[in-house]
Amino acid sequence: MSLKAPWAFESREFLRTHTVGKEITFTSLHSLPSNDDVPRDLGNAEVAGVDLTSELLKNGWAKLKEIKREPSEDDLKKRDLENEAKTAGRGLWNPHGPQAREVHHTMPEDSQAFVAEWKGKPLDAIVEYVKDGTTLRVRLLMPDGEHQIINIALAGVRSPRASTKQGELSEPWGEEAKFFTESRLLQRPVRVIILSLPTSTATPFQSGPNATAQQPASIFIGSVLHPAGNVAEFLVGAGLARVVDWHAGMLASTGGMEKLRAAEKSAKERRVCLYANLPAASVASKANGTVPSGHCKTFDGVVVRVWSGDQLSVIEKESGKERRLQLSSTRGPKISDPKQAYYAQEAREFLRKKLIGKHVKVTIDFVRPREGDFEERECATVHYGSQNANIAEQLIEKGLGSIVRHKRDDEDRSSEYDKLIAAEQAAVAETRGIHSGKEIPAPKQPLNISETAARATQFLNGFKRLGKIPAVVDYVAAGSRFKIYLPKDNQTLTLVLAGIRAPRSARNTSEKGEPYGTEATEYAFRRCMQRDVEFEVEGVDKSGGFIGCLYINKENFALALVKEGLATVHAYSAEGLSWARQLNETEAEAKKARLNIWGDYDEESQKAEVTTDASDTGAMKTEYLDVIISDVRVRPAFGFSVQILNTEGIASLEKLMRDFSIHHQSPIAAPSGFVPKGGDLVSAKFSDGAWYRAKIRRISPVKKEAEVTFIDYGNQDTVAYSNIRPLDPRFRSLPGQAHEARLSFVKLAGPESEYHQEAIDRFRELCEGRKLVANIDHKEGSLLHLRLIDPENPAATSDPLACINADLLADGLALIDRKGCKYLASYPQVVKRLQDSMSTAKRDRLGIFEFGDVEEDD
Repeated sequence: MSLKAPWAFESREFLRTHTVGKEITFTSLHSLPSNDDVPRDLGNAEVAGVDLTSELLKNGWAKLKEIKREPSEDDLKKRDLENEAKTAGRGLWNPHGPQAREVHHTMPEDSQAFVAEWKGKPLDAIVEYVKDGTTLRVRLLMPDGEHQIINIALAGVRSPRASTKQGELSEPWGEEAKFFTESRLLQRPVRVIILSLPTSTATPFQSGPNATAQQPASIFIGSVLHPAGNVAEFLVGAGLARVVDWHAGMLASTGGMEKLRAAEKSAKERRVCLYANLPAASVASKANGTVPSGHCKTFDGVVVRVWSGDQLSVIEKESGKERRLQLSSTRGPKISDPKQAYYAQEAREFLRKKLIGKHVKVTIDFVRPREGDFEERECATVHYGSQNANIAEQLIEKGLGSIVRHKRDDEDRSSEYDKLIAAEQAAVAETRGIHSGKEIPAPKQPLNISETAARATQFLNGFKRLGKIPAVVDYVAAGSRFKIYLPKDNQTLTLVLAGIRAPRSARNTSEKGEPYGTEATEYAFRRCMQRDVEFEVEGVDKSGGFIGCLYINKENFALALVKEGLATVHAYSAEGLSWARQLNETEAEAKKARLNIWGDYDEESQKAEVTTDASDTGAMKTEYLDVIISDVRVRPAFGFSVQILNTEGIASLEKLMRDFSIHHQSPIAAPSGFVPKGGDLVSAKFSDGAWYRAKIRRISPVKKEAEVTFIDYGNQDTVAYSNIRPLDPRFRSLPGQAHEARLSFVKLAGPESEYHQEAIDRFRELCEGRKLVANIDHKEGSLLHLRLIDPENPAATSDPLACINADLLADGLALIDRKGCKYLASYPQVVKRLQDSMSTAKRDRLGIFEFGDVEEDD
């Protein structure tokens, strides 16, 4: 009887509810020809001693056929039952007729709208057909009374295919899976939860949203719930279906995927059906506490570096070892791909802000073996924060990464792979990040404002005005040298910490670093790498690096290095700093505690050594002075003048020059009969048109001009009598502020050398008009023998013996002055350094050593 006939569905439902799933006794009376290889018999059936034919007649769900023979006693009883049903109006004898209902035998035309309306809502249903273990045809009993026939695939699982026509072969375990489902669900009442339409997997960086018109779906994806539970879990637990990774998103809200994974694990451990031949290693791969590399599977640590959108470095808490990790089953955008570069930078910055310097819990899921140019890498799931959040899940959910598609039996995957899939599906649904279809131009490369000293100088005053500037440490080059990134301006610069010197670490395997150089760099790396910081600028060195202070969590990092005994105070560069006192006090504490570089420090022997040096050698006490080279002379011999800064004299000179300028604003006539004489202090007009204090060196009555020295700057010039006036007494009290000087220990290439002019030019380039630091090594009357130090030279901050004197020797433009500097023996360490510099010039045949060693001719 077709279910389209009146009362057919109700009649079938009566029989179904009384028989399906119950033990039945059948008595065959007659066999009929088979149909599709299925034997057919006529007979009587009883359930729990109750005759089914009698029950159907009694309840009005069947009619007696006309019989041409004489009725038997059994026939008469059945006739009475039928008449009883007629009289009572039961079943098909109901005078009001069957209930009107519409039955839709084809899938809904608007599949998307149907899913949107009923997604996640349990619907009563009857299973009409089982195609295979995980594909069913069900009758939905809609709330409005209509019936909707749909095809449904069980969410989260897939069983082997079973044959659907004669001669077709089933996949291994396909028939068993089909029977498993049929025996439990066919024509059983169930509840169906529709979850999704079949969709393709996410494809990041699509050019745009898929605008293709949606065709009616041939099947839905959902869960089928038997009173005993979700049949999918039982199928997987019996080893008759495999878990489908890509359904994790639709099952995430109910925790269904976790239950399926647990059932799968149980089936694998018992090696049933589909998992009968599973290798033992695969079953136990995630059951032990270590991974193949021998490392602990789970550990606590601190994130110290983010390499990219899917790689980071963690310092293990227990061992202190740095471990570079790949986020399991996660693929970040590639910075090398212009289409992905923007998102690659965003992903890296997302990880940096969330994790850098934070405590994390790491689970090593597997170790990816070395392959080609790719090194062996530990792949891990990383949790952080009070909520124990999975950073990979958050990254993917924001559309800043995608998941790796693993093969079906690939156990090397994230321990929370299903959550990652759900996160990606959420990102796709919301068209976030790489799934947005938007093409964002690749970010511009940051401008390196420390590329040259000239470029850096342009920014110096602006930085000084700004004070503390927010930035990010992009790289740690050494304990006191950093590459800083300014996100707001997309600029990078080199920052050298002022006032300290950290030991130098080896830059490569062939180079030997200074003691504690590696420790200083490592300390700076762990404290500062990729952290949000602030910095202040004091100056610029000659290579374009900015000299200043770095603040991390409002702490002066130079003080932190000194406190740990990983840096020393650099006296002359620290002298003008506002925190110089703190540096010295902190260094004293580190010395007292004998930390790191002060491990062998002995205060008493140090004092004794200083005393011995001062008395036995006659060397002058080290005293660094800020000076400016105010004049350079080449006749009659090379020399120069300096002004000593940071003194009362300079301040007085500035006031004197203001008054002096006002005094000469009005023309002043020379006294009658005034003739300048040698040694007189006068007021003389310089070539720039301004008047300055000067001293007469010699006069020429014939030419009516005089050679003068401007006593406050050291310049020498020839001035006409008409531009010379007696010096007003009120401008005589302040001594001249220019001091004649020469270089300690060395002399420039002489006039007889073809390198003489180059030596002069090089000295002018390094010194003239510049603020330098000087140490007086010897006094020859009023002539100062100076060792000149460039505070902007990075080498000077790390090497106390670095000086311009040595630089000129290294350039081959000077020689050690063994005749003119009688005090060489008093400074053995300095002389050794100078000899090393000159040896470099000889080796490279620079300057005066171009054709050999000329020192012996000296």
